[in-house]
Amino acid sequence: MKLKKLLGGLDYTVCSGSVDVEISSVVFDSRKATEGSLFIAIVGAKTDGHRYLQGVIDQGAAAVLIQRGAELPADLDTKTCAVVEVPDTRYGMALVSAAWFDHPADKLKMIGITGTKGKTTTTYMVKSILENAGYQVGLIGTIEIIIGDKHIAASHTTPESYILQEYLHDMVEAGIEIVVMEVSSQALMLHRTAGIPFEIGVFTNIEPDHIGPAEHKDFDDYMNCKKLLFKQCRVGIFNGDDQHVNTMMDGVSCTCETFGIQNKKADLVASNIRHVNGSGSLGMAFDVSGLADLSVKLDVPGMFSVYNAMTAIAICRHFEIEDEMTKKALKMAKVKGRIEPVKVSDDFTLLIDYAHNAMALKSLLTTLRDYEPKRLVCLFGCGGNRARSRRFEMGEVSGNMADLTIITSDNPREEEPQAIIDDIKTGINKTSGKYVEIIDRREAIAYAIDNGQPGDIIVLAGKGHEDYQEINGVKYPMDERVIIEEYLKSR
Repeated sequence: MKLKKLLGGLDYTVCSGSVDVEISSVVFDSRKATEGSLFIAIVGAKTDGHRYLQGVIDQGAAAVLIQRGAELPADLDTKTCAVVEVPDTRYGMALVSAAWFDHPADKLKMIGITGTKGKTTTTYMVKSILENAGYQVGLIGTIEIIIGDKHIAASHTTPESYILQEYLHDMVEAGIEIVVMEVSSQALMLHRTAGIPFEIGVFTNIEPDHIGPAEHKDFDDYMNCKKLLFKQCRVGIFNGDDQHVNTMMDGVSCTCETFGIQNKKADLVASNIRHVNGSGSLGMAFDVSGLADLSVKLDVPGMFSVYNAMTAIAICRHFEIEDEMTKKALKMAKVKGRIEPVKVSDDFTLLIDYAHNAMALKSLLTTLRDYEPKRLVCLFGCGGNRARSRRFEMGEVSGNMADLTIITSDNPREEEPQAIIDDIKTGINKTSGKYVEIIDRREAIAYAIDNGQPGDIIVLAGKGHEDYQEINGVKYPMDERVIIEEYLKSR
């Protein structure tokens, strides 16, 4: 493809060479540059692609895309290579990648879901409903990418723009009609979804999270990044109960719809909400009125499950799906690591959940309290190289809400596990909550199982769908389902 065609829609300056050059591949990893490549120099958190320009030119790159104002290597020799400058190479990569893969998003119905929590479960609910109605549906999210029968483990909630466009291209090739995807604030900030025309954009909720040196500078920045989704979608669907909903809707260019429980003026309202507890399962039931009229039963517990289901109903009604299909699909929808039951005993309930911040943990424990357990036992740790405030907050939440907290390791990364546990204890010691500390997560899980009492609900929080533990840059296999299975066999 000609470089000029790839640059269509971008504000660019040709520093040297010609945009009529033929491009054989598009790369943003300097090690992958080959004869005829276009190399896009990205300014990353840990390294700067501009440092490797001479190397990619020596490898035969036909062109390089650089960022205005970036520091270039001294004595850079560009005689054999076209050099094009753009204001932001991340934005440039998104549009170049879309052009390289022949704009696949234009051939799909794109659904983008953003919010602090609820994104993952909602995407699976939407996929379940749409597939039950006969649509071919692709999924891109925190856990995995699903293209037909192919499941690809995800490394980011929303992939880098080139990888995202490649997935969308593969979905078009596989006959996918609709794509439902999680859109993180980080992805919006870094332009990973730039240029994608979303049919529907969704706001689930927002609370302070992902704020820190490597993420968002403050809550306003976090909120403004999420709001970017609604400048590139046709219909925006918003949680009318969220305290920031008016700010999120203010000034957007899309048609707006709302759903809610407390907000009776929302376009879609859930009422007559009941907890369902029987045969070892926890669930919810509720009625829907407004833009849709149906009664729903879920095999997952909690008020947030009602919100997730309401979000899915609000989305899927745009595809004219029969109520019975929607009800059936919602009852079937399950997500790995999201309030996932694991059978251990007839006497008590054990669940695995991804709750890894104070807001999510509080929501989870509040939900489980509603089922009136004899004891609520919470096992969790906190990730290393993340905001320390999260540890204090999670310790305080569990100390206040659980009858027993088992403090253990999560992904310590480059930090000492005991130091993280000590931070959690600082939070829990503000409360009168009982706790034990067991640094090894396998031993902690064994302790939880061995000490389970009739009527208990035990939740293993933080890891969810993850099947590894990251220590000093290495990911070691650790799947809590496997740990439980192996321990029960050995016992």
